Amino acid sequence: MIIVIVPIFILLAIILIKRIPVIGGNIQIGLIVTGFVALLLGGVFSPIEWALAWIDGLDRLSWIIALAVFGSIYAETQVRMGTMTTVINVLRSIFGHSPRGLIVCVVLALTIAGSLLGDAIAASTVIGVLVINSLVEMKMKPEQIACTIVMGASIGSIMPPITQSIMLSSSLMGLPSADPVMNISYITVGIGMIICSIYVAFSFIKIKSLPEDLIPREGAVRILGREWKTLIPLFVLLVLVVLRTGLKIDVATMAVGGVLQALGSVKILKGVANLIVVNIIMATAVAFFFSAVHRNAVAIFRTAVKNVIPGCSVQIAAALMLGAFYRAGQIDAVKEFAAALNADVFKFGGAFSMLLIGMLTGSQSTSQNTIFSFFGPALTGIGVSDVNAAVAGAHLAMSGQGLPPADLTTFVVCSLVGGILYRKVDPVKSMILNLPMCLYFALIGFIFMYI
Repeated sequence: MIIVIVPIFILLAIILIKRIPVIGGNIQIGLIVTGFVALLLGGVFSPIEWALAWIDGLDRLSWIIALAVFGSIYAETQVRMGTMTTVINVLRSIFGHSPRGLIVCVVLALTIAGSLLGDAIAASTVIGVLVINSLVEMKMKPEQIACTIVMGASIGSIMPPITQSIMLSSSLMGLPSADPVMNISYITVGIGMIICSIYVAFSFIKIKSLPEDLIPREGAVRILGREWKTLIPLFVLLVLVVLRTGLKIDVATMAVGGVLQALGSVKILKGVANLIVVNIIMATAVAFFFSAVHRNAVAIFRTAVKNVIPGCSVQIAAALMLGAFYRAGQIDAVKEFAAALNADVFKFGGAFSMLLIGMLTGSQSTSQNTIFSFFGPALTGIGVSDVNAAVAGAHLAMSGQGLPPADLTTFVVCSLVGGILYRKVDPVKSMILNLPMCLYFALIGFIFMYI
């Protein structure tokens, strides 16, 4: 196990000890250094083998990189069209006639935004600015406002169809398709959204009636009659996903099956042929028929690329480490070690390691790339199915990233809320308020390791 322990120790040291000169706290460098250390300890000394390991890792994570790139472009088209403004106004008109109804509407809108944008921070900033002043009028404290926004957006970030957490866990498990994991997650995340909505509505809302200016003045039918066109790309994406996952009718394969088959046989490029990615590309193509999108195409692509570079750079670096772990024998070593351990000890140890790394780094992708990359495959060696292991990994990573003291989304949202309200907002206090959501997703992770 020394070939596993040393690389992981080096990785955690680089990520967590920010005082290390030049490289301290740099996740990308930590992943790359760990990959090379793993290769050397595994007796892989050839530069050609190193390159092949990196290519193998990129191939395994190609889904994630493609999802990030095309999901970011799609997200920018929806921002330009004002899709989420329409969604939140429609929800307010339906649910927003009471204080608790309005807060449920906010959580639901944030969840939808997170699901479509694929990123909690993006959803928080796009929708958060629209609801902050309304939540202030409902007498909510700044930390409660931040918690509500983070909770809704974070739930949305794991809700399919655009969900890096599930795609990454499925990819790390080597699943040919993320659909089985996504179908389960629609249910688990949906239940989580209901629980968190109830928690927020009854814990944070104390007023009995809404201020006059927060009572919706238009009905949903009237809003939809005026703004329905902004929902067309969203509707197209939903229809494509429902047809594919629910009715097993794959429009993408019917339309361009030959192209997808050709791409699917090419290393790395096969990520673009992933059916979820293709569905997003098709919905994006529909969005470009609208003037608000095609007239701003250059700006949309520029912003999308800018937004996606940080995440993709982490995945590209993680690809070296992942490929190295497979080529140099670390994955096999962990599987053998896990087989010799008590199953309960291994499951709890791995799960708490994921929660700890997520808590310390504030990143679900770091938790998955550093721990689940070998913990997940090893779970299959002690009887956990690939799908259940992927579900567990996604939910544990989701839980860990929101725990105090380092949830990046909370820091961003607290700064946003503080800037608008001209008040200091305590991010750690907001993270503590967010604990029920984290505990729920951790519980789901543990459950799926035992069923």
